[in-house]
Amino acid sequence: MILFITAFIDLRILDLIDIILVASLLYTLYYLLKGTAAINIFLSIVAIFLIWKLVTVLQMEMLGEILGAFVSVGFIALIIIFQPEIRQFLLALGTPNIIRKIKKRLYFLGFKRLDENKFNYDPLIKACFSMSEKQVGALIVMTRQNDIFEIVQTGVKVDAAISQPLIENIFFKNSPLHDGAMIVTRTRIRAAGCILPVTKKLDLPGRPGLRHRAGLGITEQSDAVVIIVSEETGEISIASGGFIRKISDYQDLHRFIEQEFGTFGNT
Repeated sequence: MILFITAFIDLRILDLIDIILVASLLYTLYYLLKGTAAINIFLSIVAIFLIWKLVTVLQMEMLGEILGAFVSVGFIALIIIFQPEIRQFLLALGTPNIIRKIKKRLYFLGFKRLDENKFNYDPLIKACFSMSEKQVGALIVMTRQNDIFEIVQTGVKVDAAISQPLIENIFFKNSPLHDGAMIVTRTRIRAAGCILPVTKKLDLPGRPGLRHRAGLGITEQSDAVVIIVSEETGEISIASGGFIRKISDYQDLHRFIEQEFGTFGNT
């Protein structure tokens, strides 16, 4: 019993760092899976792994071998089961502006920063609030580092400068492109009528429709930000980094785009 307690007390600095890194990794995976059907599988696997480690320390050889074999084979199964989540995790690690992802979270708490880039997105913002007043649904994807070329290919090429009349005409209810997403890169509209991946999260606030779930879905698979105008209520929402929230007024949306793409100016 004394040896058992000593094994847990005798910790080196490297052991503590190891524990902190593993805990951070598990938390990140839990965060990515939270709200999806895979969260219960993830928690079960973590529980089995911890039991296996405890059994090994207690030198219960037979049970340890059974759990060890299960963990070894289960690693391959994990790659198959959690393929979308692993892709999202690696995408987050591979993004050059990973620090900006942290700042996105801080923005939801009031964080604000300035950037040297200057683009004029006022026509886009005005179009969003004009459509909001008329309860015209809209889904606008604003790209950043990730090109999402495969998403652009699902729609109709536009390649035009951002303008309020053009945006409102594309999302007009009788327009053939109004049900799809518009892709905006810098100050140009690249395509419209595009098809977006839908989020698998189950714990979204309220009862979001397909437009909101698609808007959130693309932000889980890329670093794009999305503006969503509800056709039912006229409410405007923003999605970024797997988060979604409602916009309160014109200045709120203005600040959000300024935070994500830099200070405003004429282009």
